[in-house]
Amino acid sequence: MTGRGQKTKEPPPRSLASAVPVCCGRFAPSPTGDLHFGSLLAALASYLEARARGGRWLVRMEDVDTPRNVPGADARILACLEAHGFCWDGEVLRQSQRTDAYRAALAALREKRLVYPCACSRKEIAAAATGLTIDGAPRYSGRCRQGLPAGRSARAWRLITEDVEIAFDDCVCGRIRQNLARDVGDFVLWRADGPFAYQLAAVVDDAFQGVTQVVRGADLLYSTPRQIYLQGLLGLPVPEYAHVPVATNAAGEKLSKQTRAKPLQARHAAANLVAALAFLGQRPPSELAKADVKEVWRWAGAHWEIGGLRTKD
Repeated sequence: MTGRGQKTKEPPPRSLASAVPVCCGRFAPSPTGDLHFGSLLAALASYLEARARGGRWLVRMEDVDTPRNVPGADARILACLEAHGFCWDGEVLRQSQRTDAYRAALAALREKRLVYPCACSRKEIAAAATGLTIDGAPRYSGRCRQGLPAGRSARAWRLITEDVEIAFDDCVCGRIRQNLARDVGDFVLWRADGPFAYQLAAVVDDAFQGVTQVVRGADLLYSTPRQIYLQGLLGLPVPEYAHVPVATNAAGEKLSKQTRAKPLQARHAAANLVAALAFLGQRPPSELAKADVKEVWRWAGAHWEIGGLRTKD
């Protein structure tokens, strides 16, 4: 069965598709608000790269953190993608319906003694931190690695990180290296009073859906070594990764729902796509700004080159 986008839109141009898919990409928004220009960049880059390789393109709703979800945002996201001409393959996967799979993955790690319960509060973690993580958060000291303190119960389950370097070749950013123990520390996979962590859910779902390439924003670049490490522990395949530049506002902040990025307007779909192509280093001609959505897609399919991103600061 095809996704909603393929019921109302024409299939991708021939330059974007092939009879035998050889790869699979995905776009995985969180329904915590409407799509904005920063979201469009990731969606467009992932779509074009998958189709250029004759592959499939999936949409996944990362809605496992249910308290943060905005009612109706998921439907508006899908409608916005359709209005911009995106056509996805298969049904939309919803993480909120996949918690049994995440629980099974955590159980497998527990059986191998690769995770441990942690009783520390945020205040305790900050007070005992051994520095900052690569994300700028207090790095966990490992206080509960040898067991929970007397009288304390688990607030979370953490993955044991080893003093090893994780390295991978990003299609846009080049060679990336990270020492998890030094740069991240033992990180949370599940909180007892909340959802499963993004790192665990993403790798389980990428493997389940057969994703072979992950094209997303550069703000997630330094999460990738954690995911590769988890993939190794769980015996899951490692996709190819490409992290595209993120758009920022006048204050230099990444465009996001938290920074009140303006929602995309369907009536400006063609202009939005042209602006996104330009941001992604594709050099669309000025006259394309006056074209309709179908014409923009035809041009994009014929000219897409992910290498155009490698020279972008």
